[in-house]
Amino acid sequence: MNEYQIALTPRLEIGYLEWNPAGNRTAVLMHGWPDSPACWQAVAAQLAGAGFRVLAPALRGFAPTRFRHAQTPRSGQLSALGRDLLDFIDALGLQRPALIGHDWGARAAANACGLRASVASHLVMLSVGYGTNDPHQVIPLTQARNYWYHWYIATPRGERSVREDRVALAREMWNTWSPAGWYQDADFDEMLPALHGPDWADVVLHSYRHRWAFVEGDPDYAPDDAALIPAPALNVATLVLHGGADSCNHHDSSAGKERFFLNRYERIVIDGVGHFPQREAPRDVADAILRFCV
Repeated sequence: MNEYQIALTPRLEIGYLEWNPAGNRTAVLMHGWPDSPACWQAVAAQLAGAGFRVLAPALRGFAPTRFRHAQTPRSGQLSALGRDLLDFIDALGLQRPALIGHDWGARAAANACGLRASVASHLVMLSVGYGTNDPHQVIPLTQARNYWYHWYIATPRGERSVREDRVALAREMWNTWSPAGWYQDADFDEMLPALHGPDWADVVLHSYRHRWAFVEGDPDYAPDDAALIPAPALNVATLVLHGGADSCNHHDSSAGKERFFLNRYERIVIDGVGHFPQREAPRDVADAILRFCV
């Protein structure tokens, strides 16, 4: 795998992987939870082969990304993820990259577009329905059942799992969010170092508690929260890819969102694929991205 490089932003030292530095267009690939930038290797290789410079940063809390200052709150609020992405883009001087994200990364990419309308040439969201950041949203009981781990993490017992048994917790997510047998142990083991960043547990606990208004956010992001809830309409060409067998975010959770998109909009459900399309069906994902973004 490529070696990590470091981008300095006001709050973070962001570790990122890079493919094809001389590419004539740029794509930024944002991973989800529990995962790492390594999830994009197959997709990145195909995008790089098509001429893209590809960058895959590690989210806040995920190694090797680190907070620069001890006093910075270890917030995991979703607006902070979007602001981190904007800071990364600014630090590297990127000009309107394609923003492609999975799970937490999809929320980061969409929120970056909501905070800065002209930041991206295209937006691609995997496995997440837009407009689902609001803690007061109405969700079907079937999706509430899928979110069992959100409620679990809000409890003292769940906090112990996040802090003391993160490998088993991550394995449970991988084993139950997609059809059985979808990954190799080597893929899981390659991902694990990202979960051992010194602030991973604090960021994860805050993220899942904040998104349901169980805890307060970092006041520095209050203006961003206000800009993102309710979800703004986005004026960026957007593609949504969702696995038809996703048992974390049911594919219906991304349906019927056309009203939020003022530009070209497409949604594709990939049959037989679970919550990790970029890992389970990388060729299908890369082909769809290239068709949409070229």
